[in-house]
Amino acid sequence: MMSQQSKRELVETIRPRYQKGNKTEKARILDELVAITGYHRKYAIRVLGRTGKPRAKKKPGPRRIYQGEVVTALEYIWEICGQICSKRLKPFLPEIVKVLERNNEIHISPETKKLLLQMSRSSIDRCLSSRYDVRPHGLSTTKPGTLLKKSIPVRTYTPWNEERPGFMEIDLVAHCGDTAAGQFVNTLTCVDICTGWTECQAVFPRSRQTVLEAIVAMQERLPFDLLGLDSDNGSEFINEMLFQYCQFEKITFTRSRPYRKNDQAHVEQKNWSVVRHLVGYDRFDTLSGYNLLQSIYSDLSLYFNFFQPVLKLISKEYVDGRIIKLYDKAATPYQRVLGSDLIPFQIKANLTNLYVQLNPVTLRKSIDQKVHQLCTLSR
Repeated sequence: MMSQQSKRELVETIRPRYQKGNKTEKARILDELVAITGYHRKYAIRVLGRTGKPRAKKKPGPRRIYQGEVVTALEYIWEICGQICSKRLKPFLPEIVKVLERNNEIHISPETKKLLLQMSRSSIDRCLSSRYDVRPHGLSTTKPGTLLKKSIPVRTYTPWNEERPGFMEIDLVAHCGDTAAGQFVNTLTCVDICTGWTECQAVFPRSRQTVLEAIVAMQERLPFDLLGLDSDNGSEFINEMLFQYCQFEKITFTRSRPYRKNDQAHVEQKNWSVVRHLVGYDRFDTLSGYNLLQSIYSDLSLYFNFFQPVLKLISKEYVDGRIIKLYDKAATPYQRVLGSDLIPFQIKANLTNLYVQLNPVTLRKSIDQKVHQLCTLSR
């Protein structure tokens, strides 16, 4: 039995004779081809009468619009923005393109810019094929503090108001590697529930005093007054020192329920997306590592709060056993601060003046370089 390749070669050989022959010769050639190959006579007539190369079949679906320069520009912007998802990247594209053009970090034609800004979230996902690596989970180092538990659900001065900037969730992230033995660097993560404004402070060694000092340093960096703190039940937070500081500063101090991480969903999410995604799970237990991590967080505060759009949950309802969540349009913490009527105009003006001086590419390169040094130091 002949192979398909042999049949094609036979057809190519006898086709010139078939096309030049008269009616009788064509009938004889057809009889021979049908007998040898088993082709249907009508199919044999079609393949022998074919001239030139066969036309390529048109691929199904719409014509591909986004390719070449527009995809290259999208990938560059995606890297600068920290490889964020399309739900966060899409509404931020007009602003980040304007910032990069202002700093001469990107040069694209008007046609490419138009295509880039009209891309849908689905098109962005199709053009960006890279995905995050699966990373391990770290160790939990929370040790419950029992001294003041009866005193701290503590709504001392004002009730929690999630629509007002200044009410923050706080938590510690341990950089202990595979063992929690000895002293190691921790990160204090602080997240404002209303605006998403996020501050990180390195803590070393871990103690009640150093945690309080980190909270004071964080408070000084905020563009609004600190009105409330919500922590887990670790002894580094549930202690007399922090409790008295909050009373003196008129800060509402509350705590989550034990073993209920969803009570602190905002800061737990930032522990992963900001801290772990940036510096990973290595062990840092030296003063040089602490200083380098603190330097990283100085750049990260500007980079995240001014150039990282975040989504905010508006509503959540149960429909037929499923949870339907509705989010608002992604915006940076800086944009949310500007949109708040509770922030004084002078603070907004100062933030705007700082914003126009910042270059996200420079900040991203500085952060990546320092993270590389930190990883080299730990290993």
